[in-house]
Amino acid sequence: MDYYTAAFGAVERYRLEDDTGRVVVAQLAIGQADFWLQEDPDASPAVGGGSIRMILTVQDPQSVFSQAVRAGATQITPVADGHGWRIGRLADPFGHQWEVGKPLPDAPG
Repeated sequence: MDYYTAAFGAVERYRLEDDTGRVVVAQLAIGQADFWLQEDPDASPAVGGGSIRMILTVQDPQSVFSQAVRAGATQITPVADGHGWRIGRLADPFGHQWEVGKPLPDAPG
């Protein structure tokens, strides 16, 4: 939770703690997008032999990307223009890959 708060400005909406005070389940939000975190020792970033990639659409991709790297992400691809987007790719400290970007104004769609 601390990483997503520091990297993307996530806001905690809900948390469930065990008897020791450890967070078991949490709901966070980045802007209007809610997501849930739950530790699952039987899961990994790979799903069905592939991986999951999250795309976070923001107004200032470079700023959010830099903030995520300062918080502990690893840059995979720097923020640049291509295929109708201004976007960069990183891996968070848990191995999940994120693209942080926005559609370019004259991109179709």
